[in-house]
Amino acid sequence: MNLATEPSGTLQQAMAHAGRLLACDPAQALAQLREILIAAPSHPEATLMLAIAQVADGALDAAIDTLHALVAAQPNWAKAHLELGLAHGRAGQGDAALSSLRRAVELKPDTPQAWRALGDHLAATGDDQGSEAAYAQHLRYATRDPQLLRAAAALCNNRIAEAESLLRAQLRRAPTDTAAMRMLAEVAARLGRHEDAQALLERCLELAPEFHAARQNYALVLYRGNQPAQALAQIQILLDVDRYNPSYRNLKAVILGRIGDYDGAIQLFAALLAEYPNNARIWLSHGHTLKTAGRSEQAIAAYRRSTALELGFGEAWWSLANLKTFRFEDADIQVMQRQLARSDLDIAHRYHFEFALGKALEDRAEYAESFRHYDLGNILRRKSVPHSADQVSARVRRAIELFTPEFFAQRRGSGSPAADPIFVVGLPRSGSTLIEQILSSHPAVEGTMELPEIISMTRLLRRRAGKGAQATYYDTLATLEPDALRELGEGYIAHTRIQRKTSAPHFIDKMPNNFLHVGLIHLVLPHARIIDARRHPMACGFSCFKQHFARGQNFTYSLDDLGRYYRDYVALMAHFDRVLPGRVQRVDYERLVDDTDGQVRALLDYCGLPFDPACLRFFDNDRPVRTASSEQVRQPIYRDGLEQWRHYAPWLGPLKTALGSVLDGYPMQQRREGDARA
Repeated sequence: MNLATEPSGTLQQAMAHAGRLLACDPAQALAQLREILIAAPSHPEATLMLAIAQVADGALDAAIDTLHALVAAQPNWAKAHLELGLAHGRAGQGDAALSSLRRAVELKPDTPQAWRALGDHLAATGDDQGSEAAYAQHLRYATRDPQLLRAAAALCNNRIAEAESLLRAQLRRAPTDTAAMRMLAEVAARLGRHEDAQALLERCLELAPEFHAARQNYALVLYRGNQPAQALAQIQILLDVDRYNPSYRNLKAVILGRIGDYDGAIQLFAALLAEYPNNARIWLSHGHTLKTAGRSEQAIAAYRRSTALELGFGEAWWSLANLKTFRFEDADIQVMQRQLARSDLDIAHRYHFEFALGKALEDRAEYAESFRHYDLGNILRRKSVPHSADQVSARVRRAIELFTPEFFAQRRGSGSPAADPIFVVGLPRSGSTLIEQILSSHPAVEGTMELPEIISMTRLLRRRAGKGAQATYYDTLATLEPDALRELGEGYIAHTRIQRKTSAPHFIDKMPNNFLHVGLIHLVLPHARIIDARRHPMACGFSCFKQHFARGQNFTYSLDDLGRYYRDYVALMAHFDRVLPGRVQRVDYERLVDDTDGQVRALLDYCGLPFDPACLRFFDNDRPVRTASSEQVRQPIYRDGLEQWRHYAPWLGPLKTALGSVLDGYPMQQRREGDARA
């Protein structure tokens, strides 16, 4: 048949037949389309369909060549750019995919598939803000329902209250509208109502199991809600459908890092870097995982690559400083100073540079200028992380009021019988990572990470209290029966199982903020060990002040707040010493440095463990370490850091004033003053 001489209807029929073949037999579709293009050379629709058939038949290179020729001939055809972007993505050419997809949405903004694919690639590169905006545009254009269109537009423009009102009205009219459910879940997630978002997405997927966009949202909500095992299962379902999707693979890498599968995370990030070799954010994420796994030189190289790709990427520079053992060169300091001189530098990059320069100059003993940068970094950081010292003090007073000897006596025998956990609590930068490294060098103990399970438990109890944002979980805890306390303890053991990679009978949870929840831990896990890591108030306070924390620890960005927080911490731990004598083992960092052998033996004795000499050679332990001290604890104990804060004493007056009598009462301070008088 010579299509060139046939009526146009015959060409349309041939194209329709090729389209039907494409769905079931890509090879036959290719043959049909080649025949069409012989008769009608350079026919745009036929050429586009040929490329799609080539992708379906596995001929990615040929498809990309076809599409490049097509976009050269039809430069303003959004659909051709979309298919080229999809083909580049399938071939693992992430940067090229991003370029084509951006061009597609630029030419035709109302193309939901292009926005979704663009969002996936942006998510894979760590551009959370960009991916969120792209997904919002996908929502906006993926529906033709006028009510949902209005809601999507409101969501896209961050008019959250309006979007929520429209979506709730829609679901009252159509209770099974899965698109509305997914959008309302997005509203709930943005408002921090993760349980509501999870429930909506579970219902959505119950009604529409093939709704992959909703499942992706569900996996992310589960991950953010500290349910990594469930999130991983959902991501695997998505990967079974689309194993090339970069966003799915990126989220899987992040989840694997959360559960301690660092080798798996490193492999995934390495594969993503092959697709996005010039993306500074993926190099940064790769560096973080390498650092945690103890591959220091590779981590430095990854961070260096990130800074080279994006000189103004403050977090990458801070990540080098945060290795603690890394030293910047003169040229590095000059680059950072030039970046801070920019008027257009984003505030997040700026405070990362301030902290990094503070560390660089501290290493050079330029203490006045170092403190100036630390101070500026803290001033910038605390603008975005509000903290109320009064609220912390109120919670501590409520805990002291509630947790009396009588309260604990009435609940004796409650909780889970499990003796697996060893909790290390206190303030950050107090030596807790060193204690964890020592204990995890014992064959009966496994180190994990700063586990969020206890804090998640307090949030669950707070929601049950039903008194709004000002409620404390103590209101619910006081009403729980023994069975409920046992259930909470067993839930903790179940939820943390995914973090355990060995058969060791004990594991460490070193979330420092758990000192606020010693009473809860005692009730739900009465046989768990609790170790209080304590360090000189000025040394600990200043060490926190010069540390930029990825999340949490909002009290550390003000010297006054730090002093008050330390004071509350001491008061609460002193209370538990009175009402639960001997329950908590205190380890003073300075004594651990001065008498390592004696303190390690006492620590093991408290944990019911026989002495093992490996605990004194903790620096030979090559386990992954996720905290800022990861490189320091891979070295023998050194005394250099004990008095480092004194170099900054002229500027630490607010910390000293806020600490008050706690400073004078610190055990090591008293001992040293006694030694001096003698």
